Amino acid sequence: MPSMRAPIGRHGPQLLDCNTTRFRLWAPDAASVALVIVGGETLPMQPEANGWYGVDAPYGAGTLYRFAIDGELQVPDPASRAQAGDVHDPSVVVDPNDYLWRHADWQGRPWHETVLYELHVGLLGGFAGVEQHLADLAALGVTAIELMPLAEFPGERNWGYDGVLPYAPEAAYGSPAELKQLIDSAHGHGLMVFLDVVYNHFGPDGNYLGRYAKHFFRHDQQTPWGDAIDFRRREVRDFFIDNALMWLQEYRFDGLRLDAVHAIPERSFLTELAARVREATEPGRHVHLVLENEDNRASLLAQGFTAQWNDDGHNVLHCLLTGEHQGYYADYHGNASAKLARFLGEGFIYQGEANRHGETRGEPSGHLPPTAFVLFLQNHDQIGNRAFGERLISLTDPQSLRAATAVLLLSPMIPLLFMGEEWGARQPFLFFTSHHGELADAVREGRRNEFAEFAEFADENTRERIPDPNAIATFDASRPDFGARQEPGHAEWHALYNQLLDIRRREIVPRLPGARFLDARVLGDAAVLVHWRLGDGCRLRLELNLGEQVAALSEAAPGAELLFASRETVDARDALAPRLARLYLEKDHE
Repeated sequence: MPSMRAPIGRHGPQLLDCNTTRFRLWAPDAASVALVIVGGETLPMQPEANGWYGVDAPYGAGTLYRFAIDGELQVPDPASRAQAGDVHDPSVVVDPNDYLWRHADWQGRPWHETVLYELHVGLLGGFAGVEQHLADLAALGVTAIELMPLAEFPGERNWGYDGVLPYAPEAAYGSPAELKQLIDSAHGHGLMVFLDVVYNHFGPDGNYLGRYAKHFFRHDQQTPWGDAIDFRRREVRDFFIDNALMWLQEYRFDGLRLDAVHAIPERSFLTELAARVREATEPGRHVHLVLENEDNRASLLAQGFTAQWNDDGHNVLHCLLTGEHQGYYADYHGNASAKLARFLGEGFIYQGEANRHGETRGEPSGHLPPTAFVLFLQNHDQIGNRAFGERLISLTDPQSLRAATAVLLLSPMIPLLFMGEEWGARQPFLFFTSHHGELADAVREGRRNEFAEFAEFADENTRERIPDPNAIATFDASRPDFGARQEPGHAEWHALYNQLLDIRRREIVPRLPGARFLDARVLGDAAVLVHWRLGDGCRLRLELNLGEQVAALSEAAPGAELLFASRETVDARDALAPRLARLYLEKDHE
C-alpha cells in the first residue's frame, strides 16, 4: 500500500487510503450536491459549514466522477487533478504519490544562476516532447525552463491563459505522471522548471463556478476578462494558494510566474500567497516567485516575491530596434535614450510618472538589485500579440539585434529567452485557440478588431488576412523548426547565444550576489554608458549604441577586461560605433 501524503488544503479529491477518497466542493449557492461516479452510483454529499459539501466514498485512484448540482447540472470538479478528456468531461481521482522521483534530493538553484527559457508545451509535442529538448538547452547554458500555463483549457490548442481547471494539467499534453517525469528529467539535467499560473481570471468556456458559488466573483469590479475574482473571501484565496502549493510541493516545480497580477486588486492576497509559500518551503530548497505586473509595484519585491518581468526594458529596446511607436510603444518612443538609460540604471522606467493616458504608474526601483528584474527581448506576449506573430529577427537589422542580445545575456538582470530565439527561428508565434461555434466566431472577430486602431490594419480586407486563431494551420505555423538550428542563417545565432551564456556563467553569475545599480548616462541618440557594481567589488561596464551615429566616449576604461563586443570596429577607443555593444569587467574597483 502506498503511503498517503497529507492533503494540501481542502480543494480536490483526497485519497484517505487506496480504496477511499474524500470528495469536497465549495458550493454555497447550491441547495444540494451529489457525487456522481461514472458507470456507478450517485452519492449525496453532506452539507458542512460555510457552504461546503463533502463525502467519503469507497473509490480510489483512477475513479471518474462529476458533481450534480441541485439534481439538474453535472459539473467537473473545479479542483480536478486530471480530466478524462476535456473541460466538460469527468474528473479523475489522482494519487499524488503515484510517481517515484529519481532526483528526490533536488533542492533547486539560487536565483542569480537563472537563465529562463519560455516555451509552449503543445508546440513542442507535449510533456514527452519537451523532455527531448532538455539536454540541448542545458548544453546551451539555459538553467530553467518556464512552461506557459498548463491548467486544463477547452479544446487541444490554446496559449493556456483560457484555463478553467487550475489544478488539472492539460490532458492534451500528457498525464500528471508524465508532467512529473518531465520535471524530474529537467532536474537531472540541472534545470529548474517554472510554471506560468493565471490567478486573475478563468477562461470563457468550461467554468461552472458562477452557477453554484456566485460569490467567487465580484460583480462590482471588472477586468478585461469579465467579473473580477473576489479575493476578499477566504475560500477563494485558499483555492489559489492551495493551487500554488500543489504545483510546488506535489509536482516539485522550482518557481511560479504569476500572470498579470495588476488585475488582482487585493494586494494582500499576493503577499499572503508569498508568505504561505515561504512558510511551506523546506529549509535549503530554492523556490522562486516571479511577477508580471504592469503597475511596476517595486514594493512587492520586498514582500516575498523574487523578481518581476521588466516590460519597461523590453519596450524601450523594441522601440529603438524597430522604430515602432504605436499602442503602448508610444510610452517609450519619446525621449527613448533617457528611458534606455533609466531602465539600465534603475530597473523600471515608469516609477510614478504618467503614461500616455495621463495615468501614473510605478514605484521607485533603483534600490532593488538588478537580479530583481527579468529582462527579455521576446516572449509569448510580445511576439504573439502582433497580428502576424513576427519575431524580432524579422523586424530589425542583425547588428542591432546582436548588440541587444549582448545586453540581454550579459547584464546583471535575469535573462529570459523565448523558444527558438536562440537560433534565430523565423516561424511566427501566432495567437491560437480551439474554440467552436459562436465562441470561435467571437474570438476570431475580436482578434481582428483588436488591430483596427492601427493604421496598417485600418482596411477591413487587411484585417481579414490576420490568421484565424481556431484554424489548425495557425497552430502548425507557430511550431519552431528545431531541425534548422545548425543551418546557415541559424547556426551563427546559436553560436552567439552559446558564447554569451558561457561568458555569463564564467564571469557574471559568480559576481551577482550583492550586485546593485550604479550609474547610467546618455551619450547620444540611442547611446548610453552604464555601470553596475558587482558583488565582489568589480564594476561591469556597458557601452551601448543602438543609434545610427557614432557616439563620443569621454570616459575610457583603462585596464578593463573586454568581455564581449557585438562586432569588430576600427573606431578609436573614445568613440562608440553605431549598432554596437561592448561589455567590460573593471577589476580595479575591487
